[in-house]
Amino acid sequence: MKTHPGPRPEPVTNGTSRYRTVIVDDEPAARRGVRLLLERDHAVDIVGEASGGVEAAELIRREKPDLAFLDVQMPGCDGFEALTQVGSAAAPAVVFVTAYDEHALRAFEVNAIDYLLKPYDDARFSAALQRAKEEVRRRRSDTVNARLVQLLDYLQQHGEQAAKDESAAERILIKSSGEIFFLKPEEIDWIEAEGDYMKFHVNGRSHLMRETMARLEARLDPTRFIRIHRSTIVNIDRLRKLSPSFAGEYAVVLHDGTKLKLSRGYHERIAALLKQAL
Repeated sequence: MKTHPGPRPEPVTNGTSRYRTVIVDDEPAARRGVRLLLERDHAVDIVGEASGGVEAAELIRREKPDLAFLDVQMPGCDGFEALTQVGSAAAPAVVFVTAYDEHALRAFEVNAIDYLLKPYDDARFSAALQRAKEEVRRRRSDTVNARLVQLLDYLQQHGEQAAKDESAAERILIKSSGEIFFLKPEEIDWIEAEGDYMKFHVNGRSHLMRETMARLEARLDPTRFIRIHRSTIVNIDRLRKLSPSFAGEYAVVLHDGTKLKLSRGYHERIAALLKQAL
């Protein structure tokens, strides 16, 4: 293996950007070579080494690393068998390292990130490491998004149950751009249907939630929200006035100047509201 000094990456202080890594090779000199190259990257934490497949499987199960530089050809149990013992769900991002190129096809069949053929140079190793780190970041992002969705589903179900128990939901839970917003009913200005989603207008911003108008209306407090159109619900506290439109129609004007169409079928609701205010 050729070695020469390369540029050292900037130190990484963000704990979420670190990469727990294991080295597996039956040759001590090969393990040292990989370690020396990995130690140049401040984001990499080497959490263990193994010299055989069985030991490697135990190491991966114990340490749960993000990355593994794994030799293919080892006595007793090779790198492929080690991954089989670990199982695909628990397997880290793998870069196979071997002196035999006939294993390359099989390596990619088991979703290896890269394949280093000995002897490799520093640039080739660095490229494999960067590719593996990108895969780890992608997996983390997918995991975070999946957990957010699961959390949102749980909280949404919990909120719906609370609505049944208490007649109205205390919070509206919305996932937007990877974040979860907990909206208080009094913060909502108005809501409109948009395809299979409901768009919440909140202080000049909008958030989408996959929901039906009927189900959402059933969850909202009828003393606070009123439906004025088949696709529009408004916060009663945001109502400013009714403005004549045309042909006897009216528009609902909110305090921020927003004008919303009042459908004929919902006139009675507004009329009842006005009577309560008199």
